[in-house]
Amino acid sequence: MSLYRFKSRETGDLVMLQPTGKRILEILGKDPAGPGILQPAEFPGAVEALREAAVVEEALHQRLKEEARAKGEPEPEFETVSLRMRCAPFIEMMQRCQTADVAIVWGT
Repeated sequence: MSLYRFKSRETGDLVMLQPTGKRILEILGKDPAGPGILQPAEFPGAVEALREAAVVEEALHQRLKEEARAKGEPEPEFETVSLRMRCAPFIEMMQRCQTADVAIVWGT
């Protein structure tokens, strides 16, 4: 399975499995197909986009569970590790890089 390696001069490398890294980059509107860069000016919007995506995912899961209960069906199962949890290290990386005013780069 492929990996994404996010790097900055401020933090250690952040390595993510391909599905998670790709999803995060898609939420941020970045091309997950190759290397890229996230500039410090983009960090506030990126953090907000990731947090919003996590809220939307949680609301969807809750709605699907409620619908299943209303129909008397078993509740659907979702991944144990939520998007919110998977995004947390990347959000922390962006916050540290914003303080230091350094970019984040990545590749697969």
